[in-house]
Amino acid sequence: MERLILAFVCFITALVGIITNGVVGVQILSKSKLEKCEKTSDSGNLNCSTKIVVNLAVPSGSNGGEASIVAEIVEVEENSTNKMQTLRIPPVVTVNKSAAYALYELTYIRDVPYKPLEYYVKTRRCDPGAGANVVKICERLRDEDGHIIEQTQPICCPCGPRRRIPSSCGNVFDKLVKGKANTAHCLRFPGDWFHVFGIGQRTLGFSVQIEVKTGSKVSQEVILGPENRTVASKDNFLRVNLIGDFVGYTNIPSFEDFYLVIPRQGGPGQPQNLGRNFSMWMLLERVRFTLDGLECNKIGVSYEAFNSQPTFCSSPFWSCLHNQLWNFREADQNRINRNQLPLYGLEGRFERTNEHPNAGSHSFSIGVTEVLNTNLLIELRADDIEFVYQRSPGKILSVTIPTFEALTQFGVAKVTTQNIGEVEASYSLTFDCSRGVALLEEQFFIMKPKESTTRSFKLHPTTDKAAKYFCAAILKDSEFNEVDRAECQFSTTATVLDNGSQITPFQPPKTSANGFFESIRSIWKNLWEGLVDFITGKSCRYFLL
Repeated sequence: MERLILAFVCFITALVGIITNGVVGVQILSKSKLEKCEKTSDSGNLNCSTKIVVNLAVPSGSNGGEASIVAEIVEVEENSTNKMQTLRIPPVVTVNKSAAYALYELTYIRDVPYKPLEYYVKTRRCDPGAGANVVKICERLRDEDGHIIEQTQPICCPCGPRRRIPSSCGNVFDKLVKGKANTAHCLRFPGDWFHVFGIGQRTLGFSVQIEVKTGSKVSQEVILGPENRTVASKDNFLRVNLIGDFVGYTNIPSFEDFYLVIPRQGGPGQPQNLGRNFSMWMLLERVRFTLDGLECNKIGVSYEAFNSQPTFCSSPFWSCLHNQLWNFREADQNRINRNQLPLYGLEGRFERTNEHPNAGSHSFSIGVTEVLNTNLLIELRADDIEFVYQRSPGKILSVTIPTFEALTQFGVAKVTTQNIGEVEASYSLTFDCSRGVALLEEQFFIMKPKESTTRSFKLHPTTDKAAKYFCAAILKDSEFNEVDRAECQFSTTATVLDNGSQITPFQPPKTSANGFFESIRSIWKNLWEGLVDFITGKSCRYFLL
């Protein structure tokens, strides 16, 4: 035991002096000799062992990137003679720290069209219920069941030079033969659609790997991070506790006043991987959106807002359809062409977008761009202080996770644990899920003898599809040792995409030339209907301003 103690005294000095991969300022915050004694419910006696406790501040690499530290223990000082002795096989301690990132909670809000378009058709007989042979592209649309959607009907405007679309009214002969000149206007949503997500709290993520190697043999290796803050090696030779981080996070933004918009995958004419195209992702202020669709010139505008403009026919063409997603993207493209940073898009504004582990097309993280100093407590040896801690066995009684809709809301995993021992003790609980669930931080708590407690974890899937996930609740005692584990699984239902008051994405109909006889029939029909309308004055009796 004495030789082990002496070797670790030199271990402290080695970590102070060796710096690699651009890491600076590795500091030992404190070190002490500690007589560590364990008290369990099985025996009233104290089980004491001599160890060392080293409190380290390990910084990340430049701009929050990866970093590594390697220390080799080559000499030890013998306690009795104070002489330095060289080790035949020097142990090597390696600390690898991954790049740090901020992971944000996402909540699905609804879908919005990328570029709403106003179409118009010049016609001699404009009626809201007219068919495609009269109003063509502005014919009323139907839902999936074939029912007519009244709000998609065209708005009719009379001819004239000061109308929404200036046009000639023709002469009396034209009115008599062809009917009164009008324009039919309608709103449609062709092309791309985007998911809109609310952005919640952020979680800091990274991992630290600590390895002790002697010769060609790796004797100890542990990995920890915010989701698993306490780790012990299998033989309890090495114990590490992630205490926290020394940084103000001045460069990590908060997006609570913004919505994140992501291209919808799998739509008509869209590639399946469009959601991974980060050049299309945008962050926009919430005030630019209308979630009920009833406001003009905002993202998410609906048929109701477009059709309800008080001076529709005298307003400019495309009124009510400004400040849409495509406008902001084009503004960004113009800035990029001038070698300027975009104002709304993610690309070029943040580092390492969605490069965190288990990243999906519906998760959002950005790289931390400031040096992150992580406080690690490595337990190896100690004396001078008598420290007594209580350890008691524990058990996981139940894990419950109700089925929920992916992305629209978060799920809640409730884990009930019990102290089955005879002394009060501290515990930690981790909840580790398979790929597709956002980071979950480890929780710490204290239980009295025979006490039961329930801890909750918020589950945020990273996909909007129905899926089944496999998880494990892991209970650790005050020595970081696993005392119980419970495997479980839960399911999510597919997110019901909400287009607001809009309908399924609209695709412009294909136009085709009519045949000779069909053209003759159409001319006679228009002539007869024009004559009737001229006499009765039926055309444009409604919707004229």
